Amino acid sequence: MIRVTIPLKLPSCNDYINACRKNRYAGAELKRRTEDSIIKHLEHIPEFQKPVRINFTWVEENKRRDLDNICFAKKFILDALVKAGKLKDDNRKIVTAFEDNFEYGDTAKVIMEIRDEQI
Repeated sequence: MIRVTIPLKLPSCNDYINACRKNRYAGAELKRRTEDSIIKHLEHIPEFQKPVRINFTWVEENKRRDLDNICFAKKFILDALVKAGKLKDDNRKIVTAFEDNFEYGDTAKVIMEIRDEQI
């Protein structure tokens, strides 16, 4: 199992929708910037050759954002894992399952545990 902490407050689904509505390029730019920020925290982890299960623990500073809006950011994380070459793909053959947990703390972050899938 590999444990990675991403010490960022990632954009919510609403943030992404609002960017997409702003103009035709803003949503893509938000996604690119977010993925690039995430990749900086993935450099030390190995490449996964087998299917994986991922557990996400979303730490928020308060209860203002809806849970579904918070965990939407897994899209950015999974795409960043692929972009960084840590996963071959983020399809169902490679990422077989994920779980979301929510906690509250002083600073927002995401704690991700990646496990090889037992076949």
